[in-house]
Amino acid sequence: MAARNSGQQPHGVAASTLLKRAVELDSDSRYQEAFVCYQEGIDMLLQLLKGTKDSAKKCHLRQKISDFMDRAEEIKKFLEQEKEDGKYHKQIKIEENATGFSYESLFQQYLNAAVTEVWIEDPYIRHTHQLYNFLRFCEMLVKLPCKVKTIHLLTSMDEGIGKGQQISGLEEIRESLCKHGIELEIEFSSSIHDREIRFNNGWMIKIGRGLDYFKKPQITFLPGILMPANYNSRGVSPKEKNRLAF
Repeated sequence: MAARNSGQQPHGVAASTLLKRAVELDSDSRYQEAFVCYQEGIDMLLQLLKGTKDSAKKCHLRQKISDFMDRAEEIKKFLEQEKEDGKYHKQIKIEENATGFSYESLFQQYLNAAVTEVWIEDPYIRHTHQLYNFLRFCEMLVKLPCKVKTIHLLTSMDEGIGKGQQISGLEEIRESLCKHGIELEIEFSSSIHDREIRFNNGWMIKIGRGLDYFKKPQITFLPGILMPANYNSRGVSPKEKNRLAF
């Protein structure tokens, strides 16, 4: 019995930490992030409940789970209504040389299990570092819990000496994604100017510099979380009425 309790303890600590963070975000009106933390924390409490034998502890856990689920449901309904009304808008500003703005840290909260299709419009997926940025974004989609099946890329074609490199690079990425069961559809346009990313769960992200908001690295390989950013602002919005502008 003692061994079982000690094994459960990490789940309890992790759940407590997540739910405490959820309450803090909730208090700051950061509802989308709070909702994600509530969901993950509730899942951990449910795992803890399954392994709990003590009746009093089970009763206490059930009550906690019920309370947090009620609040999470309230937030979910609020966010859905905000999206429906076209009122939800969030803007993120990234200062010059700021770090910690990896694709995961910016996009993960909008990529739930319902996401199966992604549209990327960015005229500048041409040069080597831009192709690496696109590859890094695709790697994030592969790693996260979302079940992406199709990625649509709309970009412009490099009409100069880099045309061959652009086409071969995109083809390599297409083949690599295919091995993970993801289809990459590529379309070129000479009139594309706007940069945005859309997910089929309703979120639309408007990006000032597209995926190319990192400064060109001075060395070939540098972890994304440490790559300095060019000054930018980004925006996220559900559906076309709302925007998250970066």
